[in-house]
Amino acid sequence: MNKFAVLSALFCLVSAAQAQQLSQADAQKLARLPLHCIFNEYPNKTGHTIDGETDARLLPHELHPAFFGCLDWHSSVHGHWLLVKTLKMYPKIASRDSLVAVLDSNLQYEKMRAEADYFSQYKNTRSFERTYGWAWLLKLDQELATWDDPLAWKWREALRPLRYAIVYLWKDFLPKQTYPNRTGVHPNTAFGMVFALDWARTTLDTSFEKALLQKAKEFYGRKEAAPAWLEPDGTDFLSPSLEVADLMRRVLPKTEFVTWLNAFYTPRSIERLCQLPEVSDRTDMLIVHLDGLALSRAWCMKGIAAQLPASHPLKKKFEATARAFLAKTLPHVTSGNYGGDHWLASFALYALSE
Repeated sequence: MNKFAVLSALFCLVSAAQAQQLSQADAQKLARLPLHCIFNEYPNKTGHTIDGETDARLLPHELHPAFFGCLDWHSSVHGHWLLVKTLKMYPKIASRDSLVAVLDSNLQYEKMRAEADYFSQYKNTRSFERTYGWAWLLKLDQELATWDDPLAWKWREALRPLRYAIVYLWKDFLPKQTYPNRTGVHPNTAFGMVFALDWARTTLDTSFEKALLQKAKEFYGRKEAAPAWLEPDGTDFLSPSLEVADLMRRVLPKTEFVTWLNAFYTPRSIERLCQLPEVSDRTDMLIVHLDGLALSRAWCMKGIAAQLPASHPLKKKFEATARAFLAKTLPHVTSGNYGGDHWLASFALYALSE
């Protein structure tokens, strides 16, 4: 995009944040980013453990015939989610043909079977993308499962081998997970469990739901203050504490959740969480994570506030902070630097649409 187009796009996105809604034009601007990168194989961060010379010679598209673009596997997956979400929200969007063509090309049964096989055909791939990429794959599947459209039926059927593989791996892993990962990046346990729980409830997988609820209470059910005043780390795109709260609002009844939340946060932590993360260099692929942090904090705060009674002091504070974070961060989503462009649009769409 030229400079004028970028500025125009940013103005529209800021307006969307202020209005807390997403227009068709805004959605189309966000969709341009994954459309650009889904077939962009390089640069590429494969995350593949090399066990020998044969492995070393494999190219990204040979490892992952569908999800090889957008720098890494998980970004490609949630890029596909963004395209599905956009089509679902705006079925007559101007770029519909382009979005459908990309999804038709990649969401094919044979490609999904090859993606599923990856988790078993190499020595060290069972933990690949655990659990961040797994979570986004289930979010993609959930989006298709809740869309009454022949395209969604076709694409979800194609996704079936990979969906089965991910759910099997997660159900096998969950009983073995003794401790949660409380990081602000990909291995964060609470984030993954949020998407997994949403998927399990949508698809009526009651055994998976029960296991997730039990583990969530085991990991996070104690009523004790979190040291959120220490957040963030320098490369966070998730808030360790807000992800936990976003999960527990799904796990506990409303009254119990309010009691839990009151014990979970201190005024010092709330003050820290409501400060906009400072991004010193958006050309740095790790520092730009902090833009994603502002967006994920926003969606967590919106969800948490929705569960609180009108009289709770955090309700209006979280709502206002979420709006401010969106308004101040959305102008940077299309910064023109691939370090952010390959993934931030998905965070923006999720924060605006959920």
